[in-house]
Amino acid sequence: MDIIRTISDLRAWRKTAGHLALVPTMGNLHEGHLALVHEAKKRAERVVVSIFVNRIQFGQGEDFDSYPRTFEADRARLEQAGVDALFLPDERELYPRIRQDYNVEPPHIQNELCGAFRPGHFRGVATVVSKLFNIVQPDVACFGKKDFQQLHVIKSMVEDLNIPVEIVPVDTGRADDGLALSSRNGYLSAAERAEAPRLQRELARIRDSLIDGDNDYAGLEQAARATLEQHGWQVDYVEIRQADTLELAHAGEKRLVVLAAARQGKTRLIDNIEIHR
Repeated sequence: MDIIRTISDLRAWRKTAGHLALVPTMGNLHEGHLALVHEAKKRAERVVVSIFVNRIQFGQGEDFDSYPRTFEADRARLEQAGVDALFLPDERELYPRIRQDYNVEPPHIQNELCGAFRPGHFRGVATVVSKLFNIVQPDVACFGKKDFQQLHVIKSMVEDLNIPVEIVPVDTGRADDGLALSSRNGYLSAAERAEAPRLQRELARIRDSLIDGDNDYAGLEQAARATLEQHGWQVDYVEIRQADTLELAHAGEKRLVVLAAARQGKTRLIDNIEIHR
């Protein structure tokens, strides 16, 4: 596996890479990331994974400085998975002027759901992903469905800006007890980890009610929030949205997604379940 640290070296490598898939990550890799790699290998001749902890998508007081950086373990995992190249730029390489004067500004959805609690987050995500697309010039890029709002923002950006990259959504990786795999799960204490799967169970309860024909969206959302809070969660949101647009859902719609973000201790967990009825 080639380890590439500069844009110029990456562009030189790209010239002979053929049909290429990109898996953008912030490192601290787990089985969910490797599922993205496996899907990428099905879609292209060669696969490049990027690891970059992107400061501009972290808000004030968030965990940028403490975010786990596990390069040696990540490299070993990627080599074993058969990745062709690892793009490992530092901040000065991607942001040579330190600040980023030109940003990709998503529409109103960036300020809803997770965006209401993480101002500027999706601007930072869209900006760094557009930079990676410009640098790597992939044919395909794989993103996990766990970050459902992020996936929506990136798909919409690619469509609106005519970026010639096929976006491939990959199902959320889960532990045996249903908890969505996340690099931040390592922050959980033993007791918090035992409680964490409740988030997915509450979303599944809403899914089952929706499939059974319940259209009381507000009631279902509030019941899930109340249950989580009774078990010590700090809930940011539980919402039912239209799956294709992430706009507010209306009664009787067939394609829905229920999304949630809540804290177990100091750890913020997100999850979602798609519903086709």
